[in-house]
Amino acid sequence: MHSVSLFGDFAYSARVIQQLDLFRYVPAPPEPPPSDEAARSALAPDTMEDDELVAALPHATITDSLTLAAEIGQRRVTAAVPALEALCRRFAGFGADRIVPEQAAAIDALARIAGADAAGALARLIARRVVQGSCLQRAVAAAACLGAKLPAATVLEMLRHDDPQIRADACRFAQASPVVVAQLRDLLDDLQRPVRMAAACALGLMGRNEVRPLLARYLREEPSAQLIDAVAPVADEECIILLGRIGRTMPALSAAALDALNSIDHPRASRIAADIGVPSSNG
Repeated sequence: MHSVSLFGDFAYSARVIQQLDLFRYVPAPPEPPPSDEAARSALAPDTMEDDELVAALPHATITDSLTLAAEIGQRRVTAAVPALEALCRRFAGFGADRIVPEQAAAIDALARIAGADAAGALARLIARRVVQGSCLQRAVAAAACLGAKLPAATVLEMLRHDDPQIRADACRFAQASPVVVAQLRDLLDDLQRPVRMAAACALGLMGRNEVRPLLARYLREEPSAQLIDAVAPVADEECIILLGRIGRTMPALSAAALDALNSIDHPRASRIAADIGVPSSNG
C-alpha cells in the first residue's frame, strides 16, 4: 500500500511539472501598435524628383508606397508605370475579401497617368488575375475609362462575375462575337439596372437593332452621354427626334447629342443637327 502511494505521489508531481512546463511556452502578448510618429512616412515625396520617386517605389514601406504612388499619380509620371505594375504584382493573390491599399494606390495612380502604357498595365493586371475583389473592381473601372483592351476570355469571365459593378464595366470591353453577344443578351435580364443598361449600350454600339427600343426608353428615363453614343448606330426617326430634344434642352449633353446626330446618315438627323448648331436668338 505504501509503495502504491509513493507511485501515486510521483505521478501527480510529474503532471504538475508537465503543466508548469506547458505554461512556460505561452506566446508573449503582441507588441502595441506603432505610434503615429513611428508610422509616419520618413520620405517627403513632394520634394523628390520624378526619377527619385520611381527609384524609391520598389523598396518602399507600406506607408511610403502609398504616399509615393499618390505623388506619382498627381504628377502623371509615365516612367513610373512599370514600377506601379510591379507594386501590384507584389500583392498578387491577396484582396479577395478586403482592399489591398498598395494595389489600390497603384491603380489610382495608373488611372491618373492615363495613356497607352497605363491602360496596358491595367489590362495585364486584370487578365493575369493579379488584382481581386475590390481592387479588381477598381482596376476594371479604371481600365474601361482608359479604353484598355482585354482578352476575349477575360471579358467573358467578367461578364459573368458575381459583382454587378464588374459585370457592368465589363460590357464596355465587349467586342462582337457570337458568345459575347449571347452573354450580353442574357445580361439584358440582369437583376441590376446598371448592368442591363451597360449590356444594351454594348449591343447598340455593335449595331444590334433589337436593343433600339430599350435604349430609347433608357434615354428618355435617364439620358447620358454613354446612352447617346450607344443609340446612334441603331437610331431610327424616333431616336433622332429624341436626340434633338436632348440637344436643345440639356446643355450638359448638347455636344454629345449633336455629335450623335452628325454621325447618323439620315436627312432628318442632319436638319436637327443644323438647328441645334445655330445659336439661339435669345442667347
